[in-house]
Amino acid sequence: MFGLIGKMRAQPGRREALIEILNASIGGMPGCLSYVIAKAEDDADAIWITEVWDSEESHKASLSLPQVQAAIAQAKPMIAGFDSQIRTLPVGGVGLTR
Repeated sequence: MFGLIGKMRAQPGRREALIEILNASIGGMPGCLSYVIAKAEDDADAIWITEVWDSEESHKASLSLPQVQAAIAQAKPMIAGFDSQIRTLPVGGVGLTR
């Protein structure tokens, strides 16, 4: 399995709109086992995204999907930046097979 945990910063006041775009684009991504979008409690503009994929290749391939490309284009003006991204090797959890 392959995982990513990242903190994205929305332009001030645009977090809710950005979350809507992200939520609308996450269905039907082959190999995606989990994709969780969460609001940061301590920062009104920050979003945490936690992803688990069956492989790094599936994650890379997802970036070419039409709905993901459309979401990137729509979301880009709302993104202020990325604070961090951590690669992980998930080993199990609720909903994940070992």
